[in-house]
This record gives sequence, structure tokens and C-alpha cells, in this order.
Amino acid sequence: MNIPKSFKYLILAGLVITTGLTSCSDDDDVFNTISTTEEDDYKYIGMAVEGFLPEEWYPGGALGTTNNVTASSYEIETQAILNADLYNAFKKGELLFEHDFTPKSTASFGGLGPAYVRTSCIHCHPGYGHGKRVEKYNADERGNGYLLVIYHPNDGANSDDGPYISEVTGMPQTRAVSPFLPPVEESGIHLSWEKVSSMESGLPLQFPDGEKYELIYPELSIDIDAFNTNPKPTNIACRLESTIGLYGTGLLDAITEEDLKKEYQSQAAAALERGQNVSDVLNPNFWDAAANDWAPTAWYTLADGTKKIKRFTYAMTRASLQDGAGANAMWNIPNVSRSDRPYLYTTTAWAKAMSENKDVIAAIKAQGKSSPYYADGTDEGIAKAVEVLLDPKTNQFNNEYHNFAAEMGDNDFWQYMVWHRGLAVPRARDLNDATVQRGKKVFFEIGCASCHRAKWETGSDDYWAPGMLLSNSLSLPKYPKQTIYPYTDMLQHRLYMKNGIHGSWCRTTPLWGRGLSLVNTGAEDRLHDCRARNEIEAIMWHAYSKDSDAYWSAEKFYNLTKQDRDAVVKFLRSI
Repeated sequence: MNIPKSFKYLILAGLVITTGLTSCSDDDDVFNTISTTEEDDYKYIGMAVEGFLPEEWYPGGALGTTNNVTASSYEIETQAILNADLYNAFKKGELLFEHDFTPKSTASFGGLGPAYVRTSCIHCHPGYGHGKRVEKYNADERGNGYLLVIYHPNDGANSDDGPYISEVTGMPQTRAVSPFLPPVEESGIHLSWEKVSSMESGLPLQFPDGEKYELIYPELSIDIDAFNTNPKPTNIACRLESTIGLYGTGLLDAITEEDLKKEYQSQAAAALERGQNVSDVLNPNFWDAAANDWAPTAWYTLADGTKKIKRFTYAMTRASLQDGAGANAMWNIPNVSRSDRPYLYTTTAWAKAMSENKDVIAAIKAQGKSSPYYADGTDEGIAKAVEVLLDPKTNQFNNEYHNFAAEMGDNDFWQYMVWHRGLAVPRARDLNDATVQRGKKVFFEIGCASCHRAKWETGSDDYWAPGMLLSNSLSLPKYPKQTIYPYTDMLQHRLYMKNGIHGSWCRTTPLWGRGLSLVNTGAEDRLHDCRARNEIEAIMWHAYSKDSDAYWSAEKFYNLTKQDRDAVVKFLRSI
């Protein structure tokens, strides 16, 4: 791999200055392997050091890595953005991510509601990273990246699983624009953090050398009376899921389906060699063990009918940023409509409850004809307009009561997706450090890389794009043929934690850049619901149950010396 000299830091008068990726050239010094002790890493950036190739300094490859490792490192554009002359679009998309939306569709960043999860995207992604742990659910609290998960629990041991309730949206909304009431009242949401008293696996809550660790987990409940729906749900269970970092997502989108399939096949073969059932190791909703091929439900149908393999979200429900994780968020978090999403993110049960609420009807009547819900001005007419216009099946641009205009233009959506797909991964740090080098060696020796696969190669990155972009000849940044180090296998596994993730299966979260979470977001909480407050707690949750897919590896971590445990942590903070 040719490492750009311009990736290297220049230290002038005590200031760290970075330059862009302007050229690639061979440099003999780059390929000299160096074994070092603790020294300033700028001397070694781009060089092979003990246990690390030169390319590992740049986990997002030449097109997807930023040299910025400061408090703004999650916000930086990729070299692909600059190469494609998309910087202005990137910055305008950034504004859409950061600004609060307002109820008035005629205002800048207008279109909030009528029910919504947050007023802005950055509310859930502090510093563009992982959400933080909170003590009380409050949608207005910056950094609260939690989404409520409300479902009908299965019986017995599978209580973490079960279908979502239909009375509220899959990402339940706790806020609404006046005069409407939120689908879920936050005053009825009860959250507490409990300490684990003992591990189901039998491992003590202290390491063999006597150092103690503590694990906490959330208890979450919601009062039935907190639901402003008709009907109100019954037999419910609740979980929390927090947002993950946004940087580098375009690179993950560029991994080919062929390489994803090889990873499934490799892990299936390893399971058989260990004497395990493949369906216990790989989610049967994604992998058909008998056929050694994709399960029918692994495919996602995109807006134009194209089918692609799912790879995004904890539950791996989406296959493309442009018709999934990124595109959905700008629609269903603030509930902003656009030409390809003319329907509200609401439920019929909420629409019905609002149409039956006398205070809502009275408030609309008082607004008069300025309200799009006014209809003929009678209680009955207003109620019917409310029920129809709030229903998720109603086309907001073409209906009998009020023809709304798209609140986000096609060009704005394009700029937002340029930004989302254009966020770079921070370069690695301290790879010259002997402790970090030891940490990587131990990480691989105890099996962590079995799930947190270090290295991938992107393909030609012939990304899927919605018709609204194609018809306007609007392009997005591309990441062809990049060697990347996200430290994820892009598959799902089960950890069987106390009050674990809904659905049990969870995609392996990428580890790249996570060591910069504290400086970027003000928090470093980990795992799907921020229950782990540091790396040690995150790893030991993998050992909570002997049924955990990662128990065998986490048990080895438990038995390490303190020196080696600390080395693994320092390694994780460096990549």
C-alpha cells in the first residue's frame, strides 16, 4: 500500500498541523518495521511498527481516514469528498444534521412533527458519536441517543424477543407539535440502573488478581396510561437502544456482498469444526445453514425493487444508507417529509386517539382556517381530518383535506446523504507504543478478532442511489478498493446479557475510532444501551452468560494478568 506522505503530522511551534491527502508515493522509510517504547507517535505515522502494518494507521484507507484526532475528529470529511468536489454539499448536509427542525414548514429547517422523536439528528449523536447513558429519559437532553423499544415479550427464556407493538412507531415518539399529544408521555417512562449481583456464568465480579469490576443494566418500564393511543397497548416489555457513531459508515456500505458471504461461510465452517449447530452461531434469518447460503429474509428490497443483503442497524434491518439507516433517520426522527417519503411516520392508533381528543379538536377549531385540519369547521369534520391526515397510510401530497408540500427538497436530501456518506474515520494513535502492540497481540490470541474482524477490502463501491438522486444526476462519495480496519465481522451474535437487546441477535459494533469517544462526545459509554461505562465492563458483559457467543473469549480475558488486560484496553483506545 502506498502511504501518502501528507498523512504525517507536522509539529511546528507546538501546534499540530495536518495536510490533505494530495499524493501517494512510495517511501522506503514507511516500510521499515520499528519496535518502540512510549514515544510521540507523530514520528512513526505511516510506518510499520511491531505488530502493525503501515496501512493500519489509516483505518478508513487513503480515501476514508482523517488525520484529525482532536475533539472534532468524528466530524471531518473524507478525502473522497474532496476528490469529488463535494465539500460544499458536505457542509450543507452537516447543517441539516446539526440544526433543530421547527414545526413551520415554510421556515428554514421546517417540517417537524406532528409527532417526533427528536428535533435534530445531533441530539442523538453527540459529537457525531455514540449516545450517552442517562438517568432519566428526556428527549430534549443533548446526547440522549436512546430509542425506546416497546414489544410484546415472548414467554419464558425468550422474553427479550417478541414483535413490536403496533400502537406506536418502531422508534417510539415522546414529543408532538401542539395541539397534539405525544404518542408516549415521558412522565410515564421509568428508568433505573441496577447493579449485577452475580454473573450467570459463575465468574466472580473480580479478577483472579483481586481487582474488582462492576456491571450495571437498565430496568425500563412504561405506564400504560402514558400511551396516547386508541387502543392502548397491553402485555408490553421495554428495552433501550442507543445510537452508534456515524463516521466511516460509507466505507461499510462499500464492502461487497460477495465478501460478506465469505465471512458467513467462514464462520459457519468454524462452527461445524467446533461441533456447534450453525444456526446457534449465525442468525437463521440471515444464513441458511443447510444450503450454506443466504436465507430469503436476508434480502432487503430497496425503493426501486433492487434487492440487497441487510447490513445496517443492530438488528441488521437495512441494506443501504441511501434507503435505510441514514435516509430513514432524516425522515422518522423529526418526521420531515420529502418527495420519496410522502407519508408521516405515525400510527393509526395515535391518529385515532388524537381525532377523539376534545381538547385537540377545540384547539384546532380556535385556530380556524389557518389550520390544515380545520376542514368544514365542525367537530365531526375536524375529527375526520385529524384522523385521516395523521394516519401513516395517507399521502400528504395528495389527499382530500390538505395537500402539503415536501418539507425537505431533493437537493437538501442529497446534501444530507453526501455528508452522511462522507464522514471520515480518525487515524489510529500510539501504534508505536509497546503496550498497544502487546494489547493487539493478546486481543488476537484470546479470540476477540473472531467477531471483531480487523481487516476488510471494499469493492468498486457501485452504491445504490434512489431515483431522486439519479434523475438529477447527483453523485455521492465513493470508496473503491480501500483496505479498511473497522474491527467488525458485519454479522450478528448473541451475548445473553441481563435485560439484553431486543431480538437477542446484535450486529458486531465496529471498534475503529472509539478511543476518541470521550474527547468528541463527553462520554465513552459502550454496548447497545450504554450499560458499559468503559472497555472492561463491555468485555465482561460478553462473559455474563456461558450461552454468550463470546464467552470463551471473554473468559480468557478474565484470566489475563492485569498488565495484559490494561494492554488490551490501551489497544482498543488506539485503533
